[in-house]
Amino acid sequence: MLEKILGALLPAVITILLGYFAARHHDFKQKEVPTLNKMVISYALPLSLFVGVVSAGRAQLLADLPLAIVLAIALIGTYAAVFLVCRIGFRYPAGFSALGALASSAPSSAFVGAAVLGYLYGAKADIPVAIGSILIVLALVPVTLIILSLQADEQPGRGDAASSDPDVAGKIVAALRQPVVWLPLCGFIVVLLGIPVPKVIQNSLSLLGHASAGVALFVSGIIIAGYRVVVNGPVLSFVLVKNIVQPGLVWGALLWFGYANPLLGEAVLTVALPSVVLAVMLSVQYKVATAEMASALLISTLGAIVTMSGFILLVD
Repeated sequence: MLEKILGALLPAVITILLGYFAARHHDFKQKEVPTLNKMVISYALPLSLFVGVVSAGRAQLLADLPLAIVLAIALIGTYAAVFLVCRIGFRYPAGFSALGALASSAPSSAFVGAAVLGYLYGAKADIPVAIGSILIVLALVPVTLIILSLQADEQPGRGDAASSDPDVAGKIVAALRQPVVWLPLCGFIVVLLGIPVPKVIQNSLSLLGHASAGVALFVSGIIIAGYRVVVNGPVLSFVLVKNIVQPGLVWGALLWFGYANPLLGEAVLTVALPSVVLAVMLSVQYKVATAEMASALLISTLGAIVTMSGFILLVD
């Protein structure tokens, strides 16, 4: 069992540590992070998600509609609950609450999901990885981008007009214009319409797309090296929700309603993946809670070695 988990998660841990030591060795500096960040968010990740969606095919996506519904409830429900608790219960700033909700609810399916679930399920892992990625970039990421943009307008020094009358519609349009949102959406539409994408096109686009996971994790290591690891109540709460509470609730709910494998295992282990790297990358882009998000990513990824072992025992 431990061999399975290490074989699935150890590459992600090592890649983060490589970025950390590269920064400590002064091979990369913090000022280079935005450039690498932009390459991943604007090019590599959108291409990777687009190819992942179109390669799945309409028949496979429609056949796994129950899995999509379960994952949608789990991801969106957790995001909404954590955001409301942070914003209303603890009165944290909106941007911090949104990033915390993203870190607590979104599994890193686009970055380590293929490696982890692929190691466990083989080719069948493409569907939960694709569905999880679609939900994150079409639902959670746009909402987070809008909230971060609105908070940025409210910061001091941006003018009274911006703070008193934020252009909400403009922020929504700006969020939807991000390549990480519209390109996977285009792939989803292409699949639903049954438009074939030639294999040579998929292979051409996936060359850069394959770099998204490695570069994103490497950049996270560089970010962590620039900050002291923060271990406080919010960070530990985000990790607890992501690694234990969310997959535990999905496992209990599916058992309650009488579901079994493969749906049970695919759903539970997809949401049991460590926190999504995008939370760190967006925190860098908007300069909000970067130390907390980087720390949550590191603790969640290391902790997943233990927590995913437990959930594999539960579902298998």
